[in-house]
Amino acid sequence: MTNDTAPLPGGPDASAPPVPASRIPELLHAAVTAVGGVERPGQVRMAEAVADAVDEGEHLLVQAGTGTGKSLAYLVPALAHGDNVVIATATLALQRQLVERDLPRTVDALHPTLRRRPLFAMLKGRSNYLCLHRANEGTPSDEGEGLFDPVDALGGPTGKLGQDVLRLRDWADETDTGDRDDLTPGVSDKAWAQLSVTSKECLGAARCAYGQECFAEQARERAKLADVVVTNHAMLAIDAIEGAPVLPEHGLLIIDEAHELVNRVTGAATAELTVGAVNRAVKRAAKLANEKSVDALQAAAENFHGLMETAQPGQVEELPEYLGYAVAGIRDACRQVITSLGETRDKGLSDEDAVRKQAMASAETLHETADRLLTGSEYDVIWIERSDRFGLGTASLRVAPLSVSGLLRENLYKDRSVVLTSATLKLGGDFLGVAASLGLPGETRLPDQRTPDGPSAETGEDAPPYWRGLDVGSPFTYPKQGILYVAKHLPPPGREPDRPEMLDELTELIGAAGGRTLGLFSSMRAAQAAAEALRERLDVPILLQGEDTLGELIRTFASDAQTCLFGTLSLWQGVDVPGSACQLVVMDRIPFPRPDDPLMSARQKDVESRGGNGFMAVAATHAALLMAQGAGRLVRAADDRGVVAVLDPRLATARYGSFFRSSMPDFWYTTDRNQVRRSLAAIDASAPPVKAR
Repeated sequence: MTNDTAPLPGGPDASAPPVPASRIPELLHAAVTAVGGVERPGQVRMAEAVADAVDEGEHLLVQAGTGTGKSLAYLVPALAHGDNVVIATATLALQRQLVERDLPRTVDALHPTLRRRPLFAMLKGRSNYLCLHRANEGTPSDEGEGLFDPVDALGGPTGKLGQDVLRLRDWADETDTGDRDDLTPGVSDKAWAQLSVTSKECLGAARCAYGQECFAEQARERAKLADVVVTNHAMLAIDAIEGAPVLPEHGLLIIDEAHELVNRVTGAATAELTVGAVNRAVKRAAKLANEKSVDALQAAAENFHGLMETAQPGQVEELPEYLGYAVAGIRDACRQVITSLGETRDKGLSDEDAVRKQAMASAETLHETADRLLTGSEYDVIWIERSDRFGLGTASLRVAPLSVSGLLRENLYKDRSVVLTSATLKLGGDFLGVAASLGLPGETRLPDQRTPDGPSAETGEDAPPYWRGLDVGSPFTYPKQGILYVAKHLPPPGREPDRPEMLDELTELIGAAGGRTLGLFSSMRAAQAAAEALRERLDVPILLQGEDTLGELIRTFASDAQTCLFGTLSLWQGVDVPGSACQLVVMDRIPFPRPDDPLMSARQKDVESRGGNGFMAVAATHAALLMAQGAGRLVRAADDRGVVAVLDPRLATARYGSFFRSSMPDFWYTTDRNQVRRSLAAIDASAPPVKAR
């Protein structure tokens, strides 16, 4: 997706110089006016700081509260400077907002001053685009002949998977982008996998009959020509981890929703060895590889399966000898398969190249993962994870980096300025904790305000990543718009989700609010238990995450004043419901990571081994980020009013309570349960009717 108008070669647009930083407020005014808004003091401060960071070659962390208008605050100085820009976001919603609304309007508004019209494009990973080769030539499917069984009287599939695959093939003839996110309604991951490829499975544009029409290749070509490329954190992680650039060259990197970056990079650097993946590799290899190598991989798969059936979940300090032999068997068999696939040709398959690519990709991925598990590293954490979903009781071996801060420091901040922004970057009153996790150590922090005689950052390939922190606040008056209530009288939560006193408190709060409640729970079990109990006690609709698509649940919640919505992790960060539909946000407990979480536990021990406070650096930081994001669900507009209720007395009584409270919006704070009930009732009585969204 790109804008239509390109600058004329050799014309005035092509030679227009960068606009000086002194004109940033003027340009911001033009851009904000174009979208029908009014610039805010925090937005102006942020735009000027971004311009300064780019001019000085520094890095900038900006906390910009909800309603600041941070997208325009970074777009305007980025476009004015003239460098190629990459913007990485965590959510599809923000990517779409940038490409479909903010960038077109900003480019139009700035064109008279800039005398150029920057091009912009969206770029995602290859598997996000439909593969025309698979759509037209058939799929090397792992589903076998049963993919389209059973059939109806006309020979069409009656199963959901088969119907979705046929719908995707029809859509391939209609879509201009091939982007999965443009498909409405969507399809399951399994259906999408039938008509998409990973980068390892792709034949390559030069060898593919559909290379010239390929949606992924077209997106890459648009990105190469664009001045601004909007991508996601996952693509940024791949660009940083793999060493081979997947993003166009750029002089400015802007990371929005930066509080999510560490989790996304960790996810991209995590590998998994599963019985299912090995069995898929066997099926794929059997089509082309020699019988000896396939038999070896099959035997290795069966041995691994037998061991993993009884494997106990938890961290593995060192692979036990018996498990090491099993993993080595997979690695060595995969090496044989890879060699055989490189030697064999012409087995009479109609699509031999595609089959070979798919088989090679599976074998190479397994080989890399097994080798990483066997090699071991002090910088990796290995654990066994068991999933009891669907009653399968399957277990897998997983490996993830102990920390990604070093990886980010080495790969993210060289040869470009980086701006990291979010509504939540300060924890406990400063940037240091989040900055350290992002690879920006405290010793390279520069003063918040630049002075004419102040220190200047050294430059060069080996220069440390100098950075500044800036909190531009929020346009909302949190102490007047919201109350932070801590139920200090409740007993501390235990490990079990059954908390009768908490449920009594929650019932009374929702009753006083007249519904209008977003319930944020630390586990799905707790959310389910609360929904079940309160459906019997209250005469208001209670929606539960998982009972419908998240988008539909949020739409229903926003359109009915009495409705409540209960759920877990994605609701803590993904709900934007301004107005009177959400006037009470409840957190059942401080969302510390599970004590048996292998990766978090290993990270905590690592901090402690170096003399630090592992609990505060890892567990408390994780929980504080979530609580800050969760509390941010309450006030989304200037006239919003309501209460954030935390049903965990530790927020008021524990030594670390002040750290959490100072990380959340500056609401009026109380532990008076009667005052809160009166306030909720008054807010409910004065609330305007909810408008259908």
